Amino acid sequence: MSRRKVIISCAITGSIHTPSMSPYLPVTAEEIADSAVDAAKAGAAIVHLHARDPSNGKPDQRPEAFAPFLESIKHRSDVVINLTTGGSPYMSVQERIQPARVFEPEIASMNIGTMGFGLFPMLNRFKEFKHDWERPYLEGSRDLVFRNTYGDIEVALDTLTPSGTRFEFECYDTAHLYNLAHFADRGMVKPPFFVQTVFGLLGGIGAHPEDVMHMKRTADRLLGKDYHWSVLGAGRNQMSVAAMAASMGGHVRVGLEDSLWIGAGQLARSNAEQVLKVREIIEGLGREVATPDEAREILQLKGRDKVAF
Repeated sequence: MSRRKVIISCAITGSIHTPSMSPYLPVTAEEIADSAVDAAKAGAAIVHLHARDPSNGKPDQRPEAFAPFLESIKHRSDVVINLTTGGSPYMSVQERIQPARVFEPEIASMNIGTMGFGLFPMLNRFKEFKHDWERPYLEGSRDLVFRNTYGDIEVALDTLTPSGTRFEFECYDTAHLYNLAHFADRGMVKPPFFVQTVFGLLGGIGAHPEDVMHMKRTADRLLGKDYHWSVLGAGRNQMSVAAMAASMGGHVRVGLEDSLWIGAGQLARSNAEQVLKVREIIEGLGREVATPDEAREILQLKGRDKVAF
């Protein structure tokens, strides 16, 4: 099944883009829930979730910020819910893992290496901001180290694994694939690994086709048949990277966390719009989109009845 079916993940809001960049970025719990449910209806098997302060759109990693939209999404859809442990790169690992610790989701993201996380180039495009936190948030990334030390990763794995939560391992460079292999060798993570290779974010690998091939070759060599490969391309790289991976048998991630755009200079009006576009690419290649239950089977998830929300 995993060779025929493509899992579409949709990252609904994230912590990269700020509210002034797009009127379509979900901010409130109601907006996040509605956008996630619509993305699922469009074909997303997994929705990847962050929370925001509804008053100003600032990333908010308190479990109580997640609770309202988690309950709404679960009631309205059978989509797989994936909770961030990345939060914001300005947060500590203890802050970042709290929603997954409390709610015990089927799957949670796991950043697997320390890196630079350069958001400041977006200041070249976006000049006016509605909220006073937005410009310093972007500018501060010039000196930002997104901390994911081996100790941090151990804390996250030790905290979350006992509940049966599995992980979307976010790998921004080949070193992160080696880090994942290290934790696999230690027996701290178990196959099948869901490997999300990330392209085009400043601080990680680029989005050239050779970069995509290099990450895939490295993952094949290190992980063999023990993993399922997915990709996300940041910004304008979103659909081209997705198309390349889908043609190679991989899974894909889209969403307004990763890109605000649907075409050159054209803002996406919803997450569902991006899901529908990538679905057209997938089906045009003769592949099929996985349902949530098929994604659960492929990734060997514990099931929606075993979460704590």
